[in-house]
Amino acid sequence: MIAAALRDFAPLPAGPEQYPLEYIEANGAIKLKEGAGLVQVGLVPGVSGTVADSLRSFHSGAELRLYEIDRSELAAYLGSAAAERPAEPEDGAEARDGRIALDTLADGAPIVNLVNSICIEAIREGASDIHLEAHEDGVRVRYRLDGALRTVRSLDAAKFPALSSRVKIMANLNIMERRLPQDGRMTVSVGGRTVDLRVSIVPIARGESIVLRIFGDSGTRLSLGELGFAEDQVELVRHLLKIPHGLVLVTGPTGSGKTTTLGAMLRELSSERLKIVTIEDPVECLVEGASQIQTNDQIKLGFDTILRRVLRQDPNVIMVGEIRDTATAELAVRAALTGHLVLSTLHTDGCVSVIPRLRNMGIESYLLASVLRGAIAQRLVRRLCPACARRRPLGPAEARLFAAHGVEAEFLFEGGGCELCRGTGFRSRTAVAEMFLMESDLEELILRNERASLIAARLERAGFRSLARDGLVKAAAGLTSLGELETEVAL
Repeated sequence: MIAAALRDFAPLPAGPEQYPLEYIEANGAIKLKEGAGLVQVGLVPGVSGTVADSLRSFHSGAELRLYEIDRSELAAYLGSAAAERPAEPEDGAEARDGRIALDTLADGAPIVNLVNSICIEAIREGASDIHLEAHEDGVRVRYRLDGALRTVRSLDAAKFPALSSRVKIMANLNIMERRLPQDGRMTVSVGGRTVDLRVSIVPIARGESIVLRIFGDSGTRLSLGELGFAEDQVELVRHLLKIPHGLVLVTGPTGSGKTTTLGAMLRELSSERLKIVTIEDPVECLVEGASQIQTNDQIKLGFDTILRRVLRQDPNVIMVGEIRDTATAELAVRAALTGHLVLSTLHTDGCVSVIPRLRNMGIESYLLASVLRGAIAQRLVRRLCPACARRRPLGPAEARLFAAHGVEAEFLFEGGGCELCRGTGFRSRTAVAEMFLMESDLEELILRNERASLIAARLERAGFRSLARDGLVKAAAGLTSLGELETEVAL
């Protein structure tokens, strides 16, 4: 049989011209096209020969041409078809060794195929999150693509209870609980690829809001040079990584790419002579040569508990996924003081803000001055689509903005929207960053408990490039638009 894709035959026969949905589910066969004495049928791999024989008998008098189609494509089709059918009770999960095969057809279970279809499509599109939200007039399904949410389909409101229960079954959550928030995880398989999903369910006025965060089997394997940092910023990060002990922090809001940056830093450090241990929630990207540990709050295995044990493992480098509380902050500082290089993240609005943030967590200024080696703050902005980006002259207010930050620009760029970027004008994302390296005069300011504003002013006199300035440089170079920059950075 010749391999084929369903989209090559779009639109597929529908209604009475197509086989019954139950037959497609049970036999893995779908009619691709019919006409002029020729019937073209797609079969998933491994279908019994009796299915082909029965089709030949059914279409006697016409030539039957068979194609091999991808199982996950057929599962996605079934899910879309199920969305048009009346709501039915959900079926059980088909877990095997803790991994759910999304591209396995589930006989007689339209809601299973609907959920599979939503997940398969999101993974193939490269979405970072799936949002399933119950509203009075229906169910809205949205994907977060390149940082922006986009509605991909709307479903009948009657389907939401079954949809919610199916997700809960896959994530081993309580399907009877609809009043309290629930968090879980699941591992799925799509076309031989393993993908982890973190599930968050929160009750809302009309039902529940379900968010599935998608993590790949190996995460985003970007090097330092591919993150979008300027060349001098990459060199500064590499300098920080050469320091044998101390604390290096990456800051920014949720979804700003902190974990991806830490992964690139760890891959830069990875070598036979170093023992690298990471503590994460969850383990998002695998780093060859590192011992990666996942927290589990259900058994009281938090960041601070694991960090105490890790210090007995004779590590050279420790990566703590996030410093959330005083206990973790104190342990990270202690580890940095006792000869370890500690990498971690904080939720702050800038790199200088790590100083008052750690002070608020109870870390004394003399300890901060001793262990802090540097900090990086970053945001992710969408890149302009190179296929449809167009330039325009600066307006008077825009020219003043660029001049105020010392950035030269003659033109600004905007995305026109095309098929390659789905009409958005943007494709993928890049980092906007600011960072500093600890020096003796900064240590003095920290020891004197000076305000963050005074420390920032000192850095600016030394040529510090702020988030705003770095973003404007990228806008002037045509990497992003000014409007996109304004959504992520205070200008």
